[in-house]
Amino acid sequence: MQIQMPVGAWTSIGHRVTGILLAVGVPVSVYLLDRSLRSEQAFADVSAMFELMPVKGVAVILLWALSHHLLAGVRHLLSDFNLGSPLRAARRSAWFVNLGGVAVALLAAGVLL
Repeated sequence: MQIQMPVGAWTSIGHRVTGILLAVGVPVSVYLLDRSLRSEQAFADVSAMFELMPVKGVAVILLWALSHHLLAGVRHLLSDFNLGSPLRAARRSAWFVNLGGVAVALLAAGVLL
């Protein structure tokens, strides 16, 4: 016997994980933005940092986290108003959230990488 989690459960877990990633990533992003606005040299330093592949990878992950978290949050908000609550619509919206987050990440990767 094997327990298989439904797509809605994966979406909900993803929502929590992306919330943690954003809680860590947003302050770092705000710091880098602040640093880049201080002077031309500081902007050049931050720009050079974003030329590194690991930094680009982290940026893509954070963009995925932001898009997934936003889409999942809207999905949860709509379900609070009983929109999309029937099982079939809930599954469809969960797939939309999961695939939409990945699509945004792939677009970001195409631009950044």
